[in-house]
Amino acid sequence: MSEIVAREIKVNGVVQAVGFRPFIYRIATNHDLIGWVKNLGDAGVKVFLQGENSNIESFLRDLREKNPPLAQIEQIEKEWVEIDPELEEFGIVKSSSGSSGSGTIPPDIATCDDCLEDVFGETRYSGYWATSCVNCGPRFSVIRELPYDRDRTSMDDFPMCDDCQSEYTDPEDRRYHAQTIACPECGPQLWLEETGSGEKNAEAPIKAAARKLARGEIVAIKGLGGTHLACDASAPETVNLLRKRLGRSSQPFALMATEAMVRDNLKYEGSEFKVLTGPRRPIVLLEKDNPNWISDEIAPGLHNVGVMLPYTALHQLLFSNLGFPLVMTSANLPGEPMLIENDSIKDELNGVADSYLLHDRKIVSRIDDSVVRCSGNRKKFIRRSRGWVPEPIEVDLGDEPILALGAEQDNVVGLYTDKKAYPSQYLGDTEGPEDLNFLEDAIARLLKLTSTKEPDLITHDLHPGFLTSQKAEEMSGDSIPVQHHMAHVGSLLAETGLSEVTGLVMDGVGYGSNGKIWGSEVIIGGEDELRRKGSLTRAYMPGGDLATKHPARMVAGILYPLTETGAIDDLAGLIHELKLDFPNGEEEQDVVFQQLQKGLNTPETTSAGRFLDAVSALTGTCSERTYEGEPAMKLESAASSGKPLEIDLPYHRSGDLIRLDQSRLLYRLIQLRGTASPADLASTAQAALARGMAKIALEVARDEGIATVGLSGGVAYNEEISREVEKTVSGSGLDFVTNTEVPPGDGGVALGQLWLAGKGLNP
Repeated sequence: MSEIVAREIKVNGVVQAVGFRPFIYRIATNHDLIGWVKNLGDAGVKVFLQGENSNIESFLRDLREKNPPLAQIEQIEKEWVEIDPELEEFGIVKSSSGSSGSGTIPPDIATCDDCLEDVFGETRYSGYWATSCVNCGPRFSVIRELPYDRDRTSMDDFPMCDDCQSEYTDPEDRRYHAQTIACPECGPQLWLEETGSGEKNAEAPIKAAARKLARGEIVAIKGLGGTHLACDASAPETVNLLRKRLGRSSQPFALMATEAMVRDNLKYEGSEFKVLTGPRRPIVLLEKDNPNWISDEIAPGLHNVGVMLPYTALHQLLFSNLGFPLVMTSANLPGEPMLIENDSIKDELNGVADSYLLHDRKIVSRIDDSVVRCSGNRKKFIRRSRGWVPEPIEVDLGDEPILALGAEQDNVVGLYTDKKAYPSQYLGDTEGPEDLNFLEDAIARLLKLTSTKEPDLITHDLHPGFLTSQKAEEMSGDSIPVQHHMAHVGSLLAETGLSEVTGLVMDGVGYGSNGKIWGSEVIIGGEDELRRKGSLTRAYMPGGDLATKHPARMVAGILYPLTETGAIDDLAGLIHELKLDFPNGEEEQDVVFQQLQKGLNTPETTSAGRFLDAVSALTGTCSERTYEGEPAMKLESAASSGKPLEIDLPYHRSGDLIRLDQSRLLYRLIQLRGTASPADLASTAQAALARGMAKIALEVARDEGIATVGLSGGVAYNEEISREVEKTVSGSGLDFVTNTEVPPGDGGVALGQLWLAGKGLNP
């Protein structure tokens, strides 16, 4: 017999809440080892092994190669220790409460196939909506603090029955130490409640909800990380009723549908279907195929629709009683976070929902659905939330923790600690007291789940009017403002690990370091400095924010610089000939021209988003923005049936900057208006903007000796623009990168803020 030795092993990564300890138990006993395993208070796991050294080496090999499906081992630390003569077997011991390293709690994961077999089979879990095991179910949405044990989750309210306790304590069972284990006898309960009745119908509530949906009613459904409003997506009158009650006239609604429905009615590539059907189950943007499958009111004026598959047993059971897709949109009032508490759901949605499908499991952390768009094999986040949060992004920014408060719209906060950046869940727009409360809660959750004290270094957007900027100033740490578009470039550097990049940031609007409104910028970025080297030329926003609401104003604001050079001598006459849709007709046109001539409330901008808005008005695609990004999104849909025409790209230099002249570009599009279709004109505008800005980025990259051009910013969501930029860059022989770990829009700003602050940059 070989000499008996002992080793202590610390494993970091996603190793709690994933069945890791029973996995350790099984491979240890398989290799005749004694000792113990326990969760640590920081989401790591510690293992004590005692036995023959060859068996320990075999254990370590299995540890690396055979770990559970949801586990992600990032680091294994090993040391020789003294043997323990008192040990006789291998066991799983009580978790530690302190912190001694780093680890990560996994995100909420769709109900696995094994659990669905239990739900739809003849088992004690038959028909039970909250069935889960170590390989699936809620994690982030239910955990209060580390280590991940049942008494630190909202499942603590539900003592296990004898049968659940038996499975929970059996190391050979897949529900061994599954902290969310529950069954109809002991777990959370579900009921249906009609608006205003106060009576709970707990007898077959899912079937009752399905009947109501089939009758054209609207049902609020409390699910994994929040509440959705659901209705029949194939019934126009029902969808319009939901729009009327919510006050959302044309904002696209997300769908939930079965896999068969998607196969039969939507266009998709293999990469899209893989993401759609994977365990994270985000909303995926797919192109419409069958026009009769869903109401035109689901996504008015758009060629694509966001769809997700059922991701909990509750949703699966609901669809087993339905033959049509559902609208599944987040239940929240305008400007407020998604609802998660039963009383608030009933109070705030009174008059919106006809009934409520509720349960009594508390949602500790609200978390919206993630939204993804695929291009080839590249995944692009529009919203990174459920299914991914709180997974970190590996990045080395030094030893001191940093907190980033992000931007304002589509916001995400971020925390850097222990060589990892942790983006929060999607927070939405941070514009009011409830939004700030949500932001503060998200920060507290990240700090608690990473065992981190509030950092002394806090970074935020340069815009002084943002609530996030004001919040940062109120906090106790040192506050560092970071320019919005520089942060987008920082997000690329953080994701890719590149030491330098020529960043092309095409966005809506962001507060520039010169006090102007930026939005289409070429920025060289590296670990020493970031410098702006190119942009669109300036345009004016007559009426300020009114120009974002009524895109026809931007047509006048973009063309006005041509009157200053004499290129256009009668702008009023030209605008009149274009017959643009001003809400108040000629009277409003006169006001716009007075504002431009007198310089009254006409902030300057270089925004790519505002240029696309103007083209949307010019082509008759969208005359009023009712939700963020609407004119540009509808322009992309219009362009999807068109072909780009050849058009000259006007450039000029202004000091150190190379600029694409958006005034002359728009004027050339106007000159094509008489012969080109609206679809071709829309396609031409997108291609010209993309190619024009990409060529500036290429010239800057060559001048600076930088081998990579990166694309970021909200306009990068536009598939045709992204594809044209990549084609232009790759065709030149340079490398192309874009955001894949965080959204290229404002949901990725916090990561960039962390990177810049960590590198000591304050551009």
